[in-house]
Amino acid sequence: MVRFVVLLCSIGVLIQAFGAVGLDFQCEAPFESHLGLSNLYAKVTEPTLAPFHLRDLPGFTRSVYKRDHAVISPESQVFSALPGWAMTLGAYLISPAMGSDFSMYIANMKENATSGLPLDGIERFVFVVKGEIILSTSYEGTFTLHVDWFAYLPPNFKHFLSCTSSATIVVFERRYYKLQDKAPDFIVGATDKQPVVEAPGEVFVLRKLLPASIEYDFNVHVMDFKPGEYLNVKEVHYNQHGLLLLEGHGIYRLGDNWYPVQAGDAIWMGPFVPQWFGALGQTTSRYLLYKDVNRDPFVSYI
Repeated sequence: MVRFVVLLCSIGVLIQAFGAVGLDFQCEAPFESHLGLSNLYAKVTEPTLAPFHLRDLPGFTRSVYKRDHAVISPESQVFSALPGWAMTLGAYLISPAMGSDFSMYIANMKENATSGLPLDGIERFVFVVKGEIILSTSYEGTFTLHVDWFAYLPPNFKHFLSCTSSATIVVFERRYYKLQDKAPDFIVGATDKQPVVEAPGEVFVLRKLLPASIEYDFNVHVMDFKPGEYLNVKEVHYNQHGLLLLEGHGIYRLGDNWYPVQAGDAIWMGPFVPQWFGALGQTTSRYLLYKDVNRDPFVSYI
């Protein structure tokens, strides 16, 4: 009982902290009724706690980096040129430098921007947050990807991304670990076209953007939580996560720390860090989640 009271008090303090720095807890339209797909994830690219809103709080940031986890909030993202890309600025939110076995970055593509190729043996996953991009491939044709669309590009798959206006995308990259003679396929899809996957014991809505078959050594999930919903399982596992909160806000437990998070925040979760999420406010919370799968834990050390 004492622990429960302490938890409620802690959450109350965090909610007060949200209010102190300007987070809006007023009633808003539900997630499903946003006006216009192009503005679906506007709070990722124009967050409430953008640097402009923090001009009266010099030195303030919610970003945290620890041995087994990190929270990277928008006010501390640093954008610079991406190798091989043109008319594009990128911010690495997760990279092997922090202890991960993958990278995650945001790429802001300007008018007439083009992408570079990943390094040899690196697979790539792209998710459109704002605008639209054109994906051109050597053998599969050309595709237009709108907001909430995604593409998986297998290692050494010739392609390039471009845009005629401007766009913001989230990119995951990882060195592919081949298993037997199976190879992953090139995939293009839209989030709302993916079936809802049952998650026994949980209340969130889960969509997996990649097949669960053995060829794929990671997956990307889209998870929706209604206000007040939370993870039932307090997870501790060897898999790593990379997360971008696309909509809403809540509390994320990482280790013994409780972090207020909102749309635009990125999180790295290392192996075996205790983790839990609870959604707050009046709107549905949605996040994009990377997870390595289908490989023996030793594979990262071979």
